[in-house]
Amino acid sequence: MLDFLQYTYMQRALMVGVLLAVLVACLGTVMVHKRLSLIGDALSHSSLAGVALGLLGGFNPIVGAMATCIVAAFAIEAIRKKLGNHSELAVAIVLSTGIGLAGVLSGFVKSSADFNSFLFGSIVAISAFEARLVLILAVVVLLAFLLLYKELFFISFDEQAAAIAGVPVGIVNAIFTILTAVTISIASRTVGALIISSLMVVPVAAAMGIARSYKTTVLWAALVAVCSTVAGLILSFYIGLKPGGTIVLISVGFFLVFRGIGYLRGRRGSGKAGAFAADGDKGAKSGSEGGV
Repeated sequence: MLDFLQYTYMQRALMVGVLLAVLVACLGTVMVHKRLSLIGDALSHSSLAGVALGLLGGFNPIVGAMATCIVAAFAIEAIRKKLGNHSELAVAIVLSTGIGLAGVLSGFVKSSADFNSFLFGSIVAISAFEARLVLILAVVVLLAFLLLYKELFFISFDEQAAAIAGVPVGIVNAIFTILTAVTISIASRTVGALIISSLMVVPVAAAMGIARSYKTTVLWAALVAVCSTVAGLILSFYIGLKPGGTIVLISVGFFLVFRGIGYLRGRRGSGKAGAFAADGDKGAKSGSEGGV
């Protein structure tokens, strides 16, 4: 059953997949609570424009993806502040720009296979350099997330209250923006630009179905993302499925199961509350009759 571990490329894929799963769960939890679930789509599509620039310019496409992702992320923050009550339009504007640039620039790329490899990724074909890059990224992002955990928690729910409380909102947002952009740009090469945004949102949505706090949401989201990644890689190895799409579909399955559990838990809780209310009514009625 574990014979797939004898292959170096599968060992590397599992390591990279698990690390990225934990990263996207941590970053995705903050994004979802900030009501910016679609920012992953905007940045991943913007990264494709950077990939095309890299292929056209003759430099590493991942570097181009990082640059365009960071620019797009800060553009979203700047537009959000300018639009006020319609700040959600910032994501749509940057998303449209990224798609447009990627579409135009990809037409000049000679080898469409190189460009298409970033659309759905190739986690089982990553190089040793890319694996080391993910490892370094994982250390940096996890350290930043742990050190800024309270600040990110506060900002996730109310930026204005966080600023009043003395949290350096601008600095924390800038750090989070850079980390998110770099993570998405690197993940676009491994799991694909069209899939990474789903991995940042679906595990968090699944976790919110059963989690009772912000911390448990992060933990459950990480668990769902890791389990989906490992199961997806194993299935893709034995059945011959595409790893990225398989991972996403498994995480959607977790979402449906967890939402069902949350629904049943809510029904059970409301049933108990109804029983307690009925007992209270009976007690009140008997007390009033005794008084008469």
